[in-house]
Amino acid sequence: MNTPGQNQFEIDCHGVDAKRKNGETFLFVDCREADEYATAHIEGTVLIPMSEIDTRVGELETQKNDEIIVHCHHGGRSLRVAHWLAEKGFTNVKSMAGGIDQWASEIDPSIQRY
Repeated sequence: MNTPGQNQFEIDCHGVDAKRKNGETFLFVDCREADEYATAHIEGTVLIPMSEIDTRVGELETQKNDEIIVHCHHGGRSLRVAHWLAEKGFTNVKSMAGGIDQWASEIDPSIQRY
């Protein structure tokens, strides 16, 4: 689900939440650093920090054509990672606009905001 101002590489947190509730299959990647993940994370995400994506991209190779949604704290890093993955040939990658901060505010208030 895209809202005005979002591009083809973005999905809002409500759209991601709907996909999860509908049982849709996608890889949910957290591209924040390990210390941020330890502070707060969304259950079911896979941590691949932006600082390691170039050396760990091989871990995603088998999912090159699968849906991948990347998130970070506010959406900036994840959008860069989504663009980078698309340049590497990943065909269905999006960034969660607003990141975990918006998720904690609008979807799951039990997640600590920082």
